[in-house]
Amino acid sequence: MSNFSQLSNANPRYIENLYQQFLTDPESIDQSWKDFFLGFDYASANQNGSYEPNAAALPKTADGTTDWGHVRKELSVFALIKAYRVRGHMDAAIDPINEFDDPDAVLDLTRFELAESDLDVVFHAAEQLFLPPSTLREIIAHLDKVYLGALGVEFDHIFLREKRRWLRTRIEKHEPENAFSLSKTDKEHILSRLNDAVGFEDFLKVKYPAQKRFGLEGGEAAIVGLDGIINQAAVEGVEEVVIGMAHRGRLNVLANIMGKSYESIFQEFEGVVPDKVKGDGDVKYHMGFSSIMKTTSDKEVHVKLAPNPSHLEAVGPVVEGFARAKADMLYGNDYDKILPILIHGDAAVAGQGVVFETAQMSELDAYTTGGTIHYVINNQIGFTTDQDDARTSIYCTGVASVTQSPVFHVNGDDPEAVLYVSRLAVEYRNKFNSDVYIDMLCYRKHGHNEGDDPGYTQPGMYEKVKKHPDVRKLYIAQLVERGDIAEKEAKKLGKEFKDRLQDIHTSVKSKDIPYRYQPPEEAWRALESDHWEMKFFEQSPETGVALDKVKSILSHLVTLPEDFAPVKKVNRLFEGYRKSIEANKLDWALGELTSYATLLMDGHNVRMSGQDVRRGTFSHRHAVLTSADGNQKLNRLDGLSDDQGKLLIFNSLLSEFAVLGFEYGYATASPDNLVIWEAQFGDFANGAMTIFDQFISSGESKWSRMNGLAVLLPHGYEGQGPEHSSARLERFLQLCAEFNMIVTNVTMPANFFHLMRRQLAWDFRKPLINMAPKSGLRHAMAVSPVEDFGPGTRFQEILDDPTVTKTGNKKVKRLLLCTGKVYFDLAQYKEQNQRDDVAIVRLEQLFPLPTKQMQAILKRYKGAEVMWVQEESRNAGAWSYISEHMLYNEAFGIKLAYVGRPGTASPATGYKKVHVKEQTALVEKAFA
Repeated sequence: MSNFSQLSNANPRYIENLYQQFLTDPESIDQSWKDFFLGFDYASANQNGSYEPNAAALPKTADGTTDWGHVRKELSVFALIKAYRVRGHMDAAIDPINEFDDPDAVLDLTRFELAESDLDVVFHAAEQLFLPPSTLREIIAHLDKVYLGALGVEFDHIFLREKRRWLRTRIEKHEPENAFSLSKTDKEHILSRLNDAVGFEDFLKVKYPAQKRFGLEGGEAAIVGLDGIINQAAVEGVEEVVIGMAHRGRLNVLANIMGKSYESIFQEFEGVVPDKVKGDGDVKYHMGFSSIMKTTSDKEVHVKLAPNPSHLEAVGPVVEGFARAKADMLYGNDYDKILPILIHGDAAVAGQGVVFETAQMSELDAYTTGGTIHYVINNQIGFTTDQDDARTSIYCTGVASVTQSPVFHVNGDDPEAVLYVSRLAVEYRNKFNSDVYIDMLCYRKHGHNEGDDPGYTQPGMYEKVKKHPDVRKLYIAQLVERGDIAEKEAKKLGKEFKDRLQDIHTSVKSKDIPYRYQPPEEAWRALESDHWEMKFFEQSPETGVALDKVKSILSHLVTLPEDFAPVKKVNRLFEGYRKSIEANKLDWALGELTSYATLLMDGHNVRMSGQDVRRGTFSHRHAVLTSADGNQKLNRLDGLSDDQGKLLIFNSLLSEFAVLGFEYGYATASPDNLVIWEAQFGDFANGAMTIFDQFISSGESKWSRMNGLAVLLPHGYEGQGPEHSSARLERFLQLCAEFNMIVTNVTMPANFFHLMRRQLAWDFRKPLINMAPKSGLRHAMAVSPVEDFGPGTRFQEILDDPTVTKTGNKKVKRLLLCTGKVYFDLAQYKEQNQRDDVAIVRLEQLFPLPTKQMQAILKRYKGAEVMWVQEESRNAGAWSYISEHMLYNEAFGIKLAYVGRPGTASPATGYKKVHVKEQTALVEKAFA
């Protein structure tokens, strides 16, 4: 009510004075008062669209003077209308079991200086509701039907007036007393969907009473809602729908929305393991599915349900990334062609931070998907936690205010209201390409799972639930009472569905709906799926390119367009690049950008996002330059060729969890593009470990979904303190098994060039975790000649000591194995102290560990003392992993000594002098 809070308490003389000012100069008064006078037709529009005061429109007394008393009443009625719009949802009948309580009802007449004596007075304020002048009684009756029924609407918080007016018009013009203007066909379809939803749950309950299924009982109207969304989406021109959802109701959605065969679902309950399965699989209520749904408008829509882990809301950004990739690749960024739907539980949507992060991404250029429909199956309980303990916000959908999204609170026992808001949500989303929330209040028939007893913790609530009839029974009674359907016909439909399920369960003859694969999906199917052996990783494929092509790219990278005036520092930067090229010592930035450039010229897209990735946290990349006047942006990898791919590089919001999930989802959509997420510092990955644990490291094993996402984590001990030294290499190595992903710690620009190209050169895809350099970005030793990028070259999993000749290896008495930045400290010490008796070998790839190459290295330096050197603490870094794989592997048969920092609770010291002392000591110990 903030815009008109003064209306109901304003003095009539004050109003009269304001109106006189309005008559003289409409622009001289506050906008809210101007809106009020205009809103009551107290002014009329000229042909040019401006307004002139119309004093004749004001109500008059018997003697012809303005009736300011009535004007004040009009103001009060208008304030009442405003209160319904703003707070009506608090008094609406949205809760089927009356658990939700309005703490402060505001719709009492006395609060607006109105009385029962005013009920039969005619007010022009009714015109604000698209009604003719009506009595207060009629106005209230209409407001009650619109705002206090099974639907409560939150939209006054939306800043844009166009959105508010669109919603207000649609809501106030509909006819809730006429079953939301639904046709007989609509009602029959609703009943059919409820028969499917309720019948499915009843059947599983009887056949598999002891198994978890996270059933939808109590919220079956969600099937009506989801079905309504997809059908309306097809009408609006949507061709693909991508769904992410929690456990509850997932099997019902798979069967009754996605068309997954009952045979498949029953087999999962029976514990049947699919033939030729690779990996470990997952529980049935985590699995994904794809289908083509035939809608009521006779259109086909591709529908995908993403697989998800028990960290339920983590799938949200993954779905968004997948949808964005499809929009980029298939739909020309026409977001009206693809619709993401996220189905939440009430406790999760209120409590999980990734929901907020994903919401903040929703309208950013890098991450927008044209609006998401958020569907909350609001059980009004989180496992055993009451609403009062689950959130501070009044509603679980409080996050909607972040993006100024409308929220439709709807009673799950009124499937007609559910269908109405589902259609309305799609229309709103496609018109404004922004998020919208449906909060369907319902209940959970059983405990968190079917074996859990909620009576321990919510005895009162579950006494009500036990007595509450299911939504199908309620709807049949409503239809029969209204004469929309005969009771006999309704019962017949329910029995037919039950009999059909029994026949399927007995004969197991149903089949999944035929599915046509889209081009990106065909690309996945063309890849090698049986890549679960070491032979695929012993040596990398050749990824070098013609030297003239490399040189052409380098020339492009150091040439600025004539009409682009950069900041002065860029000129010095480019001069440094040119000197590096002339000296044939390409630094990290040139090597990295060259790798992306070659992929672009091969027709691939390269997408990168993360905090400050355009320039690079350490100011090395400068992929996108800004002109000195700030008005131009130059993507340095544009203009390489006429048919090149696109470098899509975006500075992200300050999020790790949601952004990494988004990029994982993006990479899932197609194997033909390189997708990269870079952390600002490697330790920032800590905030996204759910994505690493639940998707990146285990997604292929659980769901048979390959993914080629590349993750760059700046890592290295340069005395920057405990937080920005370690990317926690040990954590990622602990996640490694069954060739699930690649973990590298690359030191040379050319090797990084090949690493990035290898991601798309393999005939399979694996996630890549690379410990990226910081000081190595500009280290004098971290340079590569152009020949290392040329034909016949490839990624080197192990780099032998370049200072040891073929015959010089006989002098080597000690072999230092290491990975990453510490190599440069060791190499400098060796050179300065002329220690030809020591060889330093770098493991550029840690997992999969290249066993045969490692055996060849050990054979070359046979008899030498072998040490593992790392700058990380003993309980961190790669030591535990390396010692396990080398000390206890008969293929190596060596004794391996440890050189490095002792075990510590913190990743690194916060004192620069202590760091230098520790680093010096470990290097000296390696050579002692």
